[in-house]
Amino acid sequence: MRLLISTGEVSGDLQGSFLVKALIDESKRRGIQLEIIALGGPLMKAAGAELIANTSSIGAIGFWEVIPYLIPTLRAQSIADELIEDSPPDVLVLIDYMGPNIRLGNKARKLLPSLPIIYYIAPQEWAWRLGESGSTDLIRFTDKILAIFKQEADFYKSRGGDVSWVGHPMLDNLRELPDRKEACEKLGVDPSNRFLLILPASRAQELRYLLPTLLRASALIQEKNPEFFVLLPAAQEEFKIHLQKALRRFGVNGKVISTNNVDKLKPCLFKVAELALTKSGTINMELAIHMVPQIVVYKVSRITAFIAKKILKFNVDHISPVNLLLKKRLITELVQKDLSCERIVQSAMPLLENNTERLRILDGYKILKEKLGNPGVTKRAAKEILDLSIK
Repeated sequence: MRLLISTGEVSGDLQGSFLVKALIDESKRRGIQLEIIALGGPLMKAAGAELIANTSSIGAIGFWEVIPYLIPTLRAQSIADELIEDSPPDVLVLIDYMGPNIRLGNKARKLLPSLPIIYYIAPQEWAWRLGESGSTDLIRFTDKILAIFKQEADFYKSRGGDVSWVGHPMLDNLRELPDRKEACEKLGVDPSNRFLLILPASRAQELRYLLPTLLRASALIQEKNPEFFVLLPAAQEEFKIHLQKALRRFGVNGKVISTNNVDKLKPCLFKVAELALTKSGTINMELAIHMVPQIVVYKVSRITAFIAKKILKFNVDHISPVNLLLKKRLITELVQKDLSCERIVQSAMPLLENNTERLRILDGYKILKEKLGNPGVTKRAAKEILDLSIK
């Protein structure tokens, strides 16, 4: 069986790698010889997929912001189109990566009416709208939607989709955290310090729009509390030098964690961090299930913000999946004009100084975990994919 998985960006590569491992395990259990080809990244390759295009560093949010990625995106799409036309897979699995994947799904359905198409981690249309309705035509070209949120499953079911709620894949990545002493040793940091975890970017545009403000805020926090030390993981290896220079430029006492070490050191980072200053995205859920208080920030260009709000009528109650799922503002969100280093510090200090405020966040996280389903998410997704494939 030949299976094509299409995803993009760092988060897609991570989720794709979990699914690839689960698919390989399930195919071995069933005695199926499985070949997985993918648009993805190094994590998927390491898990056992054959990459036909590396899309892990291709991605931006906005209109102006996507221009630098148009050529590599079109090149990757061309490779996928050629494969669909000349050497069709037995199954197509789409993970997140909304624009390119919806285009690919529509094309595949038109060319190959009987090809099983599964969407895993679909666009969060249950949470946001474009214009009056704003629904994609996802249901029209998919045979199955594997929903990671209950609200997502209900949304697509109510519109006629064939949907299974498998749960949130981060549940499968819930790790036992080391004790603080061991964590500090592995991180190579002084255990007498207190720690801020800064998570600014998986995309290059986010470094530009978010990093300076986050580091200015970190410097202000360190002025008030010199015992704080910043831990700054590099989502992509090419970010590392930029992050190191930025720490020096803004006078922040901290350390950059190399991309090659981030995944294995995550349990240590989660253990020692008293607070995370982070961009919105999948990382918010990961922090929540590991009980790390956080402040979420995001910003795009003024042009993108204007087009989204005034022309496309983009509307969303919250930007963090944590708040979206809880349907309330549990964690602070600072977006566009509300984002400033002063506002970050104002929101951070109660979490660093007031145990009652920290407990409020942690109690909210416990409620959140109950809404995410049960572990074994990628195993269930793999079973659904293979069941559909052999019908």
